[in-house]
Amino acid sequence: MIEMICGGCGQRAPESSPFSCPNQGSDDIDHVLAHRDSADTHRIDDDPNPFVRFRSLFSYYDAGRRHGMSDAELVALARELDARIEAVDGTGFRETPVLSAPNLGAAPFEPFSVFVKDETHNVSGSHKARHLMGVALYLEVAERVGLRTRGSDLAISSCGNAALGAAVVARAADRSLRVFVPTWAEPRVVDRLIALGAVVEPCERTDAVVGDPCTLRMREAVRAGAIPFSCQGSDNGLAIEGGLSLGLELALQVARIPMEGSGVLDRLFVQVGGGALLSSTVQAFREARRLGLIETVPKIFAVQAIGAAPLARAYTRLIDHLGHEDPVSADAVLHGEPLASEVVDRTMSWAVAHRSQIMWPWDDPRSVAHGILDDETYDWAWIVRGLLESGGRPVTVSEEALVEANQLGRSATNIRACATGTSGLAGMITLARRHEIRPYENVAVLFTGIDRQEAP
Repeated sequence: MIEMICGGCGQRAPESSPFSCPNQGSDDIDHVLAHRDSADTHRIDDDPNPFVRFRSLFSYYDAGRRHGMSDAELVALARELDARIEAVDGTGFRETPVLSAPNLGAAPFEPFSVFVKDETHNVSGSHKARHLMGVALYLEVAERVGLRTRGSDLAISSCGNAALGAAVVARAADRSLRVFVPTWAEPRVVDRLIALGAVVEPCERTDAVVGDPCTLRMREAVRAGAIPFSCQGSDNGLAIEGGLSLGLELALQVARIPMEGSGVLDRLFVQVGGGALLSSTVQAFREARRLGLIETVPKIFAVQAIGAAPLARAYTRLIDHLGHEDPVSADAVLHGEPLASEVVDRTMSWAVAHRSQIMWPWDDPRSVAHGILDDETYDWAWIVRGLLESGGRPVTVSEEALVEANQLGRSATNIRACATGTSGLAGMITLARRHEIRPYENVAVLFTGIDRQEAP
């Protein structure tokens, strides 16, 4: 059985509304729902559609089966929605490729192997629609089995890939969508949102309001009855579940690739804004190991721009706390050693109970990587857990490194990714220049979004 459980207070979300913890906002606890699966085995086939291939790991399938729908009915439902998405956007959900990129691990660095998972040809040109597909499938099932009635608007705060992914999925599912965007949103993106049938609502930032005004307006809409169609787990835990599809794909793909050195993936660099991408990737790799699909989890590195690094700041605060409580473990973290599970559990229990001491809005976030300019890393807790468990850490990168990574990544792979999409590579380059990546290690990065300035 799959349940959505709050990682802060342990509250189980109701089946009719498994989006956010009912206790959210009532105290200083980090109330974010997470997927909890009690099954020890799962049916995983070779279907190219990840929402069919990994269906037994998703809430839409679990809820449907428990309420009388057959496997064939649920597969047909997923295929039907996917076909409508393809009709809207030109592509449906398929496994995205992992490419070897030897030029990325060559001089001027020590030689190491680099693998790139390319999401730029996924639905709406990025990984974002994966998160929303998990939500959309659950809504379809919940309405068919009588857990919900249809009618509420969907709502999201975004001015880029998340909004575009949401608009494509909402259009395919025939659902109304409100998109809360900043006043400086790109006209090209706004025009596409309107063409897809979304209602675009600009939100002005003022000194009187702390935090992202778009997120605040979206949450007002949710309190008024809208369904959170956000990529952030803090607003909708099912969005993180949808993102599991990327991490599960990647875990199984790299396990099949013959690798030099250790023979396994040693390091994974992932860009972080609001945190949904890396939060879901951390959980996917943990789930893959729990189910025996992979043997090891790589060291995980969370990459943020130096001008917008709330996660890196939170991590530093947490390690400072750990240094007072357990100096030996804090020293191990600083030397890149993974912590024992009981130490991680104890540390994270304190962290999620004291959110305001760990995570708060970043003042005036700025970067060329516009897609990771979130005021807060909303899904910080699972990311930090993944860093502590794997021996990884946050990496803050300069604007120069972000520009270099985009130029190098595009020239070495011929993938037309944007600066946000290649920002994980900037973290790899930064550590390589410090000689922190050893010769013949195996490293993976994600190229997550297409460069829309060059898109046809």
